[in-house]
Amino acid sequence: MNLLFLLVYFIIITAVIEIYVVLFRLTGLNLKVSRFQVISLMTGTGFTTEESELILGHPIRRKLATFLILFGAFSLAVIISTISNFLSDDLRMIHIFYIAGGVMLVFGVLKLACIQNLLSKLFHREMKQQMELGDLPIRDVFLTEKNDFLLNLHIYTDSLLVYKTINQLFNDQERPEFIVLFIKRGQSKIRCNIYNEKLQEGDQLLLYGDKEAINKLFQHDIRIMKKKLKNQQPPTAFTGG
Repeated sequence: MNLLFLLVYFIIITAVIEIYVVLFRLTGLNLKVSRFQVISLMTGTGFTTEESELILGHPIRRKLATFLILFGAFSLAVIISTISNFLSDDLRMIHIFYIAGGVMLVFGVLKLACIQNLLSKLFHREMKQQMELGDLPIRDVFLTEKNDFLLNLHIYTDSLLVYKTINQLFNDQERPEFIVLFIKRGQSKIRCNIYNEKLQEGDQLLLYGDKEAINKLFQHDIRIMKKKLKNQQPPTAFTGG
């Protein structure tokens, strides 16, 4: 009976994991990242990764994470209790089956497209009510479409952009596919007249726009940056979807 209980309990744990994977995905988190972070939160291991910032910087995900941490702690207590009662008949399997059935029912309901759309709207509405625009994660502000792209482009001596302006390289028909948010030069940020500002070696451009357009227009400079940073910290780039 206890082995059956542990099997059913394992099914419950798996269902809870999948339920929260769905919920995290509805907040805009990637599937693989969602599953890893859910398991990490439940087990208390592996959460200290850079991806954990995607959880901590989002109000809805923080609430979901709080439950998972508590659930993981209580789950361990249940397992210990089960082992200690291994030879007893006190476990009421019918209650366990009810719980398992309820969890599976919740999981089945969450897989419905209409329910997912409803929850997604509720999550975004609550997030907008709780947070100012400046407090929202980058992905929720800039990367709302699949082709949205944010790139921190480093300028080197052999870059096409060095000692030139953006306006000298791209005409008005090309430029609408991207914008330059600012130019970082040392400790300062240049935000005024940035398209006519002569770029220097060591500058960093924060570019935002269509992924294909940016990769095409800046392919030479991106290739140089990747080559220079090959044995260093990888370039900062974010994509939507």
